[in-house]
Amino acid sequence: MDLLRIICAVFLPPLGVFLQVGFGIDFWINILLTLLGYIPGIVHAIWVIAKK
Repeated sequence: MDLLRIICAVFLPPLGVFLQVGFGIDFWINILLTLLGYIPGIVHAIWVIAKK
């Protein structure tokens, strides 16, 4: 299941985070990071998926 989340995180970072934590603070932080820059959103999403 983590592989599916990581693939989602590469293409749509907020989706990968949402699948991991739902509508938590990490999701909203990832939305903000993705809007500010696509790469920071990907890095944050993969970090959130890997730490849980």
